[in-house]
Amino acid sequence: MFTGIIQRLGKVTDVTMSGEAGRITLEPNRPFDSPVNLGDSIAVNGTCLTVAAMGENSFSFDVLKETFDKTNLGEKTAGSMVNLERALALGDTLGGHIVTGHVDGTGVVRKIERVDRDFKFTIEAPPEMLMLMVYKGSIALNGISLTVAELTDDGFVVHIIPHTIEETDMSEFKIGTKVNLEADILGKHVQRILEFGGGQEYRVRFENMNVAK
Repeated sequence: MFTGIIQRLGKVTDVTMSGEAGRITLEPNRPFDSPVNLGDSIAVNGTCLTVAAMGENSFSFDVLKETFDKTNLGEKTAGSMVNLERALALGDTLGGHIVTGHVDGTGVVRKIERVDRDFKFTIEAPPEMLMLMVYKGSIALNGISLTVAELTDDGFVVHIIPHTIEETDMSEFKIGTKVNLEADILGKHVQRILEFGGGQEYRVRFENMNVAK
């Protein structure tokens, strides 16, 4: 579980493929506040990965083909920057929103505008992602907890302050950049209930499914 508050930037130092799966090695821009151990979960661009190996100043993560297919990690090469967040611990501050680290889909940067000191990013997203978003609701973009400022027919808009630009990989965004998206988990639960009709009908159909098993 994560919050979408990016703690470090990571620089990819190596990508090793084994068939269609692979291993990504990266170096954080500065040490984490507490030691990282083998088996720890770290969100890499919003994708929950497990530390599989460690170097003096680096971490390596095994990445499945499914993960490469569903995220932008398959596009990362040596020198790429990624956002890092360690898993939420009991007692930590929930500064963003609840983020699971399970990417729902990807979007594409279509427009970048400067608005005084801030920035405005327009992201194109598939219909199945847009139906999970609401105006002023939360969205995780490359693991960053953001607020949906506008919704359009084919995408959404987020407004970004300079601090976020400086502390995340958004400083490297350009037109056409592919981004990972995770919708608010509450929206996904609501959609699931609505798929079954909601209320009593949902309960009956769910019970029937269990009986059938």
